[in-house]
Amino acid sequence: MGYIILAFYPLWSWTSPSITSRNATLHVRWPLSQPHIDLRCIMSPHAVLAAAHRNGKRSVDLSKFAVSRNAFLPEHSPAELLSDPYYEPWELVVQHLPTLVQTGSIRAWVAQLPLLSTDRLKSEAEWRRAYSMLAYMTHAHVWGGDEPDEILPPQITLPFLRASEHLELPPVLTYAGANLWNFSCKGDNFSNLEDLSTLFSFTGTESESWFLLISAAMEAKAAGILQTMMVALEAVKTRDYRVVTDALGELRTCIQNVGALLERMYERCDPTTFYHQIRPFLAGSKNMEAAGLPRGVFYDEGHGKGEWRQLRGGSNGQSSLIQFFDVVLGVEHRTHGSAGQKSFHSEVREYMPGPHRRFLVHVARMGSIRELALVAPTTDDQRRLRDAYTAATEALSGFRNKHIQMVTRYIILPSKQPCNGAARQNLASSSSGRNGVEELTGTGGTMLVPFLKKARDETSQAGKLER
Repeated sequence: MGYIILAFYPLWSWTSPSITSRNATLHVRWPLSQPHIDLRCIMSPHAVLAAAHRNGKRSVDLSKFAVSRNAFLPEHSPAELLSDPYYEPWELVVQHLPTLVQTGSIRAWVAQLPLLSTDRLKSEAEWRRAYSMLAYMTHAHVWGGDEPDEILPPQITLPFLRASEHLELPPVLTYAGANLWNFSCKGDNFSNLEDLSTLFSFTGTESESWFLLISAAMEAKAAGILQTMMVALEAVKTRDYRVVTDALGELRTCIQNVGALLERMYERCDPTTFYHQIRPFLAGSKNMEAAGLPRGVFYDEGHGKGEWRQLRGGSNGQSSLIQFFDVVLGVEHRTHGSAGQKSFHSEVREYMPGPHRRFLVHVARMGSIRELALVAPTTDDQRRLRDAYTAATEALSGFRNKHIQMVTRYIILPSKQPCNGAARQNLASSSSGRNGVEELTGTGGTMLVPFLKKARDETSQAGKLER
């Protein structure tokens, strides 16, 4: 496919504001409506302990929960283009989002977008792409100036609300929109980082791509463990200690492998770039008073209609995989805040795609490995199960410790260093201005360090097998 230098002509029926860049010549794929060559990965089966049957038990059909052979990732690479040329205005904006943000012209371009309907989206993959691109436009519009813009215009609000309703997600950049549906793969293994690239970016930096793709690879790395642990939960009912023990051993290895991928973050994601350039765009509108959004964001539906919304930004707490680990190990995360308030982990399930939420509920109802491990052991099989359970929870605690170490390197330390550039009012500037690292705010709107330590400690506590 050829490229031409962008001439500043209208590419649709509205006038395109000019893009200027001091450092780069801007190129555009032409034409956007050219038939798309789909380079999606062809799936290869993952090693799965439990296939259709094991010990006489039929595995659950996971497709009804939108769980694929890649776990919570799609079966194939996400769509790389909305097929109808009608959506070219959206495609052009997200294609050049980093430049529009850098030059401060994103809000001018959004203001002149036509109001497009979602009626021409042709598949679930296109609904997901539309959701992700509208989420990226939303956050770029809100955070892409010297001060945050608390009014989201109808050109984004209306289609974003429709896409969010379809996918059972809130209208904000969630983990699903930024990580699960924001990659392409040139091979057949989604856990191979070298084969992955991002579809959407605020900054166009390698640091941003690497940060997002690490999570996608982690999700793919754990694909086989879902069926394995569901077989183990079935085995709890028959007190098949050996099946449960073997599964816990695989879970421990899986968590360690996922943690090893997390540690690769250091290879290509620069802490200063992440903190000052990337992280501010991931913030939502909940608990963001200090960042300039005391009321949240007003989603303007036009004609005097609309609603103020305070929504959490994307975070790894919204990963269904990490919550799956908690569910199968019986790790309970208690209230963070006033009595009777939901825990953060419970609340952010509403930020997962609807089928994934229902999958976690289904798994929680299947049985409790922890209750089986709590039984006072009288046989070698019972003792081995208890040891395997403790080892698995220790692996999950270790994973959460790695996360805390990463937060130290990518958030706490950069927050103490001056920003060598134009300062804008956002999550980074408001966090770094507070007294003490304990008050740093996460993109999900939590008090970052206390929340992570509490989650780690609750995981360790579960492994002690005390009632």
